[in-house]
Amino acid sequence: MRMPHLLYGLYERRVAAALSSQPLPRHVGVILDGNRRWAKSFGEPAAHGHRRGADRIEEFLGWSEELGIEVVTLWMLSTDNLSRGAEELDALLGIIGDSVDALSRTRRWRLRVVGRLDLLPEAFAERLRAAQAQTDDVEGLQVNVAIGYGGRHEIADAVRAFLTERAAAGDTLDEVAAAIDVDHIGQHLYTRGQPDPELVIRTSGEQRLGGFLLWQSAHSEFYFCEAYWPDFRRVDYLRALRAYSQRERRLGR
Repeated sequence: MRMPHLLYGLYERRVAAALSSQPLPRHVGVILDGNRRWAKSFGEPAAHGHRRGADRIEEFLGWSEELGIEVVTLWMLSTDNLSRGAEELDALLGIIGDSVDALSRTRRWRLRVVGRLDLLPEAFAERLRAAQAQTDDVEGLQVNVAIGYGGRHEIADAVRAFLTERAAAGDTLDEVAAAIDVDHIGQHLYTRGQPDPELVIRTSGEQRLGGFLLWQSAHSEFYFCEAYWPDFRRVDYLRALRAYSQRERRLGR
């Protein structure tokens, strides 16, 4: 019974060793997908899968830290998820809140909450803001927790923020329209000041972005993993990084 575990360990170390001399992404985005289907496969309620998925997050961040990743963005709750049934949504918000609180208490990583907090219950949104504030002085790995997040919402918010800024400066609409470019939008995204994600991972076998980091992922590499998020292992992460390192990144050229 110990042989499979031994072979797994040897294989994991081999993949890790192969990465030691390879360029790794500075920023990794992850779509944490498959919690509900994982729970269903065991005949359990969705909340059980969400809890197991939340338990995986701290472990994943530890792996990222060890590998020298600078920024991780975790999509924990989409704007579409807000339309789920009240019972499941309430349970999910509670699990996410507990997870973010736990991450902030470790003070290992600097948290940034990204998303439309105005669409969330105010008490929950304030809980997220407090968790973020608790890590404002922490250095090292930066962790974006995308909650109430949608890529279209983010772009609309960035345009709105830019227009508001220019209107306050006294610019006319014609002047703004003549001058606006992609850099102006980029400076008002939720992830402003951070590198764009070079690698985006989605678990559960689904091969689509679903609106995740639409603007920032223009030149990202994508990796789709069959494992549900609660089953995502360090070796799965290493495989994703290996695939990234083996690709020729043309960056649109």
